[in-house]
Amino acid sequence: MIITYHGHSTFKIKGKKGTVITDPYDDYIGLSLPRLSGDIVTVSHDHKDHNAFKKVVGTSRRENPFIVEKAGEYEVGGISVFGVNSFHDANGGVERGPNIIYTSLVDGIRICHLGDLGHELTPQQVEEIGSVDVLLCPVGGIYTIDPELAVETIRAIEPGIAIPMHYRTPQHNQDVFGDLKTLEDFLKVYGVSPELTPKLEIENKSRISEETDLVVLSPIF
Repeated sequence: MIITYHGHSTFKIKGKKGTVITDPYDDYIGLSLPRLSGDIVTVSHDHKDHNAFKKVVGTSRRENPFIVEKAGEYEVGGISVFGVNSFHDANGGVERGPNIIYTSLVDGIRICHLGDLGHELTPQQVEEIGSVDVLLCPVGGIYTIDPELAVETIRAIEPGIAIPMHYRTPQHNQDVFGDLKTLEDFLKVYGVSPELTPKLEIENKSRISEETDLVVLSPIF
């Protein structure tokens, strides 16, 4: 399985039986989404920096990607996806609405994408999410959890690998995302500064450490 990062909250998770694309974005955010193909597209919430699924094309397996937009359990071509309800803010969705946390089972590895999670997870939500091998976690604050709460969330879920996302970069539309924290802000709180890597490749689950490793993926546009 290979995971690549394409900016904001968009990842490509490529396994032997198919490919999952997470939260594709519209160009208004300042970044330009590359041409991505996938068998499944997960959409955590209906905001245009996360729901541009029409930009994702199909694969040799599927002419059009299967779009997952609601919580529940799905199975598409040997890939399972589980969605857990949460909120886009700390006030029960009053400010920004709902958010869905998706865990995809690809090549026997559980990859959890928190979407635009905006609050501390409840013990029940942590239990519903279950065991996580790779956690894709927002860290920028304002619209999501901030660096401090991101660290607490990673500790609560206890993944084998944690990957930060949804932080401010120079390429972002600063009028919209200028107040987000940066990757460096998060790393300072986390307490480590790993080197950037273009992709995360996991041959099998046994290669994943029992202790959480922080991996920072350089975005590919």
